[in-house]
Amino acid sequence: MKRFARSVLLAPNLVSRTAARAAGAREESWMLSQPRDVRQSFVREVVDRGDDPLHAEIWMLRQPNAVRESYVREVLEPGLKGSSRKPAKTDSPPRT
Repeated sequence: MKRFARSVLLAPNLVSRTAARAAGAREESWMLSQPRDVRQSFVREVVDRGDDPLHAEIWMLRQPNAVRESYVREVLEPGLKGSSRKPAKTDSPPRT
């Protein structure tokens, strides 16, 4: 299974985006919709290291703001059932 997942993640954008539409989980769909270079870094930094959740967390924290924000918007926020919370504004630094 790992070999198949790796192959799909490393596939050209057309293949991965088609797979994203068939993915069952928001996380899978989100990852498969990412540009190829993002998916390649995920394979290198997470999948090839044994798919440990800590590697995935480290990988996500090291991603550019746009990647992290798209994960929040497309994966995490839709999971907040009945939440009236507005998405966080990322243009300004946190208040201290």
